[in-house]
Amino acid sequence: MSAAERRRPGEFSLIAKYFQPLAKGTEGAFGLLDDAALYRPASGSELVLTLDTIAADVHFGADDAAESIARKALRVNLSDLAAKGAEPVGYLLSLALPDDWTEKWVGRFARGLAADQRKYGIGLLGGDTTRASGGLTITVTAVGSVPKGKMVLRSGARPGDVIFVSGTIGDAALAMAVRRGDIKPSDQKVAARLEERYLHPRPRVALAPVLRRWANSAMDVSDGLVGDLAHICEVSAVGAEIAAANVPLSSAAKSLAAGSEAALRTVLTGGDDYEILATVSPDKAERFRRDAAAAGVRVSRLGMIVEHGRHLPVVFGRDGSPIAFDGLGHTHF
Repeated sequence: MSAAERRRPGEFSLIAKYFQPLAKGTEGAFGLLDDAALYRPASGSELVLTLDTIAADVHFGADDAAESIARKALRVNLSDLAAKGAEPVGYLLSLALPDDWTEKWVGRFARGLAADQRKYGIGLLGGDTTRASGGLTITVTAVGSVPKGKMVLRSGARPGDVIFVSGTIGDAALAMAVRRGDIKPSDQKVAARLEERYLHPRPRVALAPVLRRWANSAMDVSDGLVGDLAHICEVSAVGAEIAAANVPLSSAAKSLAAGSEAALRTVLTGGDDYEILATVSPDKAERFRRDAAAAGVRVSRLGMIVEHGRHLPVVFGRDGSPIAFDGLGHTHF
């Protein structure tokens, strides 16, 4: 054991110093002093559970700031809950640390979690810490609550539904292209804005009650807009038609995607957006848009759900012809 390893706290000291404070005041967490947590859903409510794992040099850079990694690990799960119409209530954390971990890094990671706990009104329910034989790996299991029978599924899309997406699409995928050196923005402010969206997703928690009220189907956009729309089409046994011109882009993304078919494909299929894709009956579409705006979330109409299409979306390009894709979205294997 090296001198640095001898100076590091043990597992239980680490938990007591950095993670027990994150559970303070969280009902059923028992101060992280027991083997499991207890959660009592309110009468008439059901639990929604979701889990995401993020790994170094796959979902984030190993040298990214610890606070940013913590926020991303938590927020990608809150995005899943929001897409189901669920309100977040707490989370479980599994932290697998590489051999070269430091106490300073863990302290910064815990501060990142604490800041987002305050932001989203949630607490740590429990978890595990261990050593990873490879790189840093983080798993968060998020717990949400919905009124009984109101969870919004992927499988509810119907022909004629209007397809909406929240926020803007493509920033994170373009940020990854910049990181790889595939794209070289001339304006570093553009690169910084893209990087911010990649590092710190914006889970649309405020949209959850609006989805429960109006949406027939929804999911968050993690693996690419076209690929995730294909998931909705497949499980709902429908097709979809959208126009690339309707896809909302940030000013930073517009500056890179304008006139570049390769950049446009990156925007449409790259993933890591963590926006909400939803389908809404046409007679409810305007009320959905209005209520989303009142909740502080911009939504954009992309196209509509159709009966045909081999359960795949068709994306029409700038010239009105369908865009051909090598792949519809990100896959892990």
